[in-house]
Amino acid sequence: MSGTDTGATPTVTTTARSTGARARSWFGPASSVLEANLTAYRRTWRSSVFSSFLLPLLTVLSFGVGVGAYVDQGVGGFSYLDWIVPGLIASTALQVAIGESSWPVLGGFTWQRTYYSQIAAPLRIADIVGGLLAFVLLRVLASAVAFVAVAAAFGALHSGWAVLTLPVAVLLAAAVALPVAAFAATIRSDSYMVIVFRFAVIPMTLFAGVFFPVESLPVTVRWLAYLSPLWHGVDLCRAASLGIMPAWSVPGHLGYLSLWAAAGWWLAVNRFRKRLIH
Repeated sequence: MSGTDTGATPTVTTTARSTGARARSWFGPASSVLEANLTAYRRTWRSSVFSSFLLPLLTVLSFGVGVGAYVDQGVGGFSYLDWIVPGLIASTALQVAIGESSWPVLGGFTWQRTYYSQIAAPLRIADIVGGLLAFVLLRVLASAVAFVAVAAAFGALHSGWAVLTLPVAVLLAAAVALPVAAFAATIRSDSYMVIVFRFAVIPMTLFAGVFFPVESLPVTVRWLAYLSPLWHGVDLCRAASLGIMPAWSVPGHLGYLSLWAAAGWWLAVNRFRKRLIH
């Protein structure tokens, strides 16, 4: 009987160890990449203070208060300040996400070559992309929290649902950061990165409903705005912040942004694999 007990104990222990190893294999490596990014960020965080904390305040003052003083009638029954703030939250999330997944990713392949060190650790491609994405989403969440706090201080939030602008900003960030990371893993010169900002970031920021309703655009341009992920994030943030119904259905918005994120994940993993392994 004792022999049976003695034989059973190692089996249970081995099973527990293998389960723990599987858990670490799924969660540990990606968190290690996140930790490495956070450690590096501790040395460079001062350079992002403006974009993360001061920019929201200056943007609200310049556009919401400054330009809003000339928009007497407001928009949709709300003052221009209150109407523009949710769009600014979404556009800031987009800009931070693209900023952290463009040049830094290109640098990880071309200049610092950190991704080659990570794949030699060894880490899986999914771990590297997952750790990068987690860092980007944390950066976006911090910026969104700062923007929501500024908006609340100006009395620009009209609903308790405004807190939902935070997960919307995170989902929007995933939808744009992953495709950009995939693009950054494809190119070998930062001159190509100008294309992203000139033909994607700037047009989306200007024509996706951040500063004025897309309904005022010509029909063709309006549909281009509807195709951009930013418009879907803006519409959700505006609905949550103002306590109104979105222009499109909530499941439709969430599904569209999730589709961008899923496609971006697939592209990023494949482009990282081709660059690091093949």
